Amino acid sequence: MARRIFHGFSLLAGIIFMLTLPPATLKSQTPTQGGTLDLLQLTAEAQTWLTDLIRINTSNPPGNELEAAKYIQSVLQKENVPAEILEMTPGRGIVIARLQAGPLPDSSRALLLLAHLDAVGVDRAGWSVDPFAGTQKDDYIYGRGAIDDKGMVAANLAAFIGLKRSGTRLSRDVIFLADDDEEQGGNASIKAVIERYWDKIACGFAINEGGNVVLKNGKVQSVAIQTSEKVAYNVMVTATGTSGHASIPQRDNPVVHLAAAVQKAGTLETPLHLLTMTRRYFEQLASVEDEDIAKWIRALDTSDRADLAALRLAAMNPVWNSMLRDTIAPTELTAGVRANVVPPQASANLNIRLLPGNSIQDVIDQMQKAVNDPQVKFTVQPDAGPSAPSSSITTELYQTIERLAPRQFPGAVVVPYLSTWATDSAYLRLHNVQSYGLVPFPLSEADILRMHGNDERIPITSFRVGIDFLYKAVHEFVTK
Repeated sequence: MARRIFHGFSLLAGIIFMLTLPPATLKSQTPTQGGTLDLLQLTAEAQTWLTDLIRINTSNPPGNELEAAKYIQSVLQKENVPAEILEMTPGRGIVIARLQAGPLPDSSRALLLLAHLDAVGVDRAGWSVDPFAGTQKDDYIYGRGAIDDKGMVAANLAAFIGLKRSGTRLSRDVIFLADDDEEQGGNASIKAVIERYWDKIACGFAINEGGNVVLKNGKVQSVAIQTSEKVAYNVMVTATGTSGHASIPQRDNPVVHLAAAVQKAGTLETPLHLLTMTRRYFEQLASVEDEDIAKWIRALDTSDRADLAALRLAAMNPVWNSMLRDTIAPTELTAGVRANVVPPQASANLNIRLLPGNSIQDVIDQMQKAVNDPQVKFTVQPDAGPSAPSSSITTELYQTIERLAPRQFPGAVVVPYLSTWATDSAYLRLHNVQSYGLVPFPLSEADILRMHGNDERIPITSFRVGIDFLYKAVHEFVTK
């Protein structure tokens, strides 16, 4: 019953959303510099590409992205666009294509359209449909990767092919890259691509996943452009003690000490810190939020209520809480080999996300103080994410999106966004690329929360509108 009510509400929200779209959105024939482009036809094709990509199981591990890369290569070949496949490791591949602005490319001006082909795994028992069938029902496309990130792959492909079909005269090169191993960040990831093939993707600007077009009550409330992201660490917490028969438990049982440590570390509230970019995010969001929220956002700028305002905002929304402080999330537990044996040690993984500029040692010091147990130690794992600079909000690309978004979504505000999750953009920013996260599809909180979860899905209406939005933003930027 709850599921049926939710579907009905979602369908109603979709109808309301369509009614709020400006008349210019999704016209069949869109004028371009080189003629006209049938965007309706293009979005219909992109819907097929997305469905086909979902049907190629690229769950990571193991990934097997090479098959998806070959599929994209075949789509591009039909458009007479050369596409190169690079096999990063056996069975794992990326695909690269380029539209050149002229005979002497300037990589500092080039735009990279980036998305990843891999997806997280699934628990089939929790799905109401086959996660790899691309099922369409109730104005949704269901499937693993529908939002993260095959929807973005299809949208980027549509924008790229749209430029080719339109005959637009480009002012800068446009590079298409569908990469692999984003979810695991291993030796086939964007880091490896940059190390081995930077000459093939060198660019000054990029559009990637990371930001969102936020749909609230059937209307786009905000366009959040990711300009920075938190830094991911994994920390192993280990408790040691005396091993022995479970019938004679001792006080130094490591499982007991680990459980207490995980509870204290996992519920630790680190200090709040309002970054300049996050302050700007809240300031611009205030105009479209309900008054009971907006008043606390405005209070961030007061000397006597700023700390209280940050606390209230953090308590209102788990995403805001994560944007305002370092977070600690226990994710894995390991202990014991038999039911009747007390093990000599027990361990747990803590996934920690730091605000840019913060120190992992500071967080470990806070946890050690909270746990206060000599049997417990914390060890930073070697798989930390990169700490990269923020992308500027004064570049041509950011300002192009900022200018176009309110025309596409009347009443919406554009906000710079610190994402709590990691993306490939961090590695690009380390190479002086102004990279911006923008998943262009209007999505509700309910749909966003399905990413990495059961019944991941994307509204077909939002998918089409997102392609229209992305194409127009890219077209405007690359024809200046």
